[in-house]
Amino acid sequence: MEPINSIPCLEKAMCKCSEELNAKVKGLNGKRAIVVCGGTGCLANHSEDLEAELKRLVKEYGLEDKVTVNHVGCFGLCSQGPFIKIFPEETLYRAVQVKDAETIVKEDLVGHRIVEDLLYVDPITKMRIAKQEDIPFYKKQVRVALHGCSLINPSLVEEYLGCGGFKGLKRALTELTPQQVIDEVTNSGLRGRGGGGFLTGRKWQFAANVEADQKYIVCNGDEGDPGAFMDCSILEGTPFSVIEGMMIAGYAFGASEGYFYVRAEYPTAVKRLTEAIKDLEEAGILGDHVLGTDFSFRVHLRLGAGAFVCGEETALLNSIEGKRGMPRPRPPFPAVKGLWGKPTCVNNVETLATVPYILREGWEKFASMGTEKSKGTKVFALGGKINNVGLVEVPMGTTLRTLIYDIGGGIPGGKAFKAIQTGGPSGGCLTAADLDTPIDYDALVAKGSMMGSGGAIVMDEDNCMVNVAHFYMNFICDESCGKCTVCRIGTKRLYEMLTDVVEGRGTEQTLEDMKAIASVLKDGALCALGQTAANPILSTMANFPEEYLAHVKDKKCPAHACKKLVSFTIDPEKCKKCSLCARNCPVSAIHGVPGKEPYVIDQSKCIKCGACLSGCRFDAIHKE
Repeated sequence: MEPINSIPCLEKAMCKCSEELNAKVKGLNGKRAIVVCGGTGCLANHSEDLEAELKRLVKEYGLEDKVTVNHVGCFGLCSQGPFIKIFPEETLYRAVQVKDAETIVKEDLVGHRIVEDLLYVDPITKMRIAKQEDIPFYKKQVRVALHGCSLINPSLVEEYLGCGGFKGLKRALTELTPQQVIDEVTNSGLRGRGGGGFLTGRKWQFAANVEADQKYIVCNGDEGDPGAFMDCSILEGTPFSVIEGMMIAGYAFGASEGYFYVRAEYPTAVKRLTEAIKDLEEAGILGDHVLGTDFSFRVHLRLGAGAFVCGEETALLNSIEGKRGMPRPRPPFPAVKGLWGKPTCVNNVETLATVPYILREGWEKFASMGTEKSKGTKVFALGGKINNVGLVEVPMGTTLRTLIYDIGGGIPGGKAFKAIQTGGPSGGCLTAADLDTPIDYDALVAKGSMMGSGGAIVMDEDNCMVNVAHFYMNFICDESCGKCTVCRIGTKRLYEMLTDVVEGRGTEQTLEDMKAIASVLKDGALCALGQTAANPILSTMANFPEEYLAHVKDKKCPAHACKKLVSFTIDPEKCKKCSLCARNCPVSAIHGVPGKEPYVIDQSKCIKCGACLSGCRFDAIHKE
């Protein structure tokens, strides 16, 4: 596109790009447009090959003048991907494989007939649904941070401009002073989406109040919670919005340089972010004298090596500086003394992606959503034992019940809901009694959990909550940076004690000792990650005390999930003496005489692998 080196040029480009995007969506250009999901989940299911095949077939059928094919960001409903959507009809096809491409071209593009077999099927009504907005998963969602995702090509700045991109930056540079921008964000009630929930405007104000020759804005894209993929999806689907948010922040408190810190395990996000930075520099939107104003801003990209602790802002700053990623004591806080000793604001990806909406639409509109102390929307990565695994953005105040059942579609196989883990390793597990809890920062903390960055893992009746705590403590123990003794040794001791519990060696005294160490961790660890490390243990002990007691008193795992506490037995009345179980056993722990004697499992040899159970056709083997 032509260089955009002034505000009038930007306005002209916005107008042109908006018309072009509108024409694409409504078919006003006489063409139909196919968009293919380019999120990581769908890419893993060969959506890139699907896009290439659709382009090949469009050419083969002579439709190049009538049909365009491109990729977009995540559609959200990951468990139903790969997705494609056809405009202007807005027909949404799910679970599309490469082999289905020709059927779509022949039936829909040429024959103008909807391919019924590829439509979403409502699990309750069994009706096929052709429109995205009619699918229950989407009905209660509001896209703010994900604005434009699944609609625009994340690699084309023209499409971002077409959906309102850089309107917020233009307003900031032409209509507002830096202080007014800070006031706008403060009035909106935007709180940090990275987990701490600190008021974004207040953080910017701290940095603005410090006199310095250089200031920095840092985007924390080091998303390390197990099961979390919110920031990854935003960077993949709408990287320009995060850059715009960073530029607005820089203008607000006086930063002329921004740093992205993104996990190296996010190659697609890194690739698209790199391309977006380059495109904006070439277009003249990034660099010296942005859009012909006195504001100059440059962006740099740094890759993280996968250390969970680098999600903590001071450890992240150390990593950018080339030091080992370990937390710094606070105060001084980064807003006063951060990157290379200069005032620095660290905001996460979702926070910065939300800023352009506030400046574009006005703080009042953002503040009209959510609760009294938690405004706007929140993006969640909904996973685990849930029918609709995917990326969700809902207004703050939405209940956990709505998230799990109305949007998530409930628990697979008719199983009973048991718990939801929010906030990742730093969070806690909430139970069925908490389903009507509104999702906001304070309500979740009051229930013993936290918002965190937005991971939400659902568990059903087959999950052992002691085993869940053991998993998270193993993760935390591995990821402790080791700087403070309390965390380095405390997490190790907790993991060892939990191992005793899940393997049948624990006692009631073990549980008391765990609570004591957890208390020391909470009070004595250097950073927030260490201080919250014991949350999964404390929340599961509080909400599921009977499971812990069963493990230490009865030496049983009620959910039959802890291997050392599980036994497999054969019912002699049901045993058909077929010997299949004995043949399947990898350690020859099952003995009997084919056709004559029922088979028996030698418990001293059994390794609890379950091969016998899964192989038995007569329901003769039981897990106890």
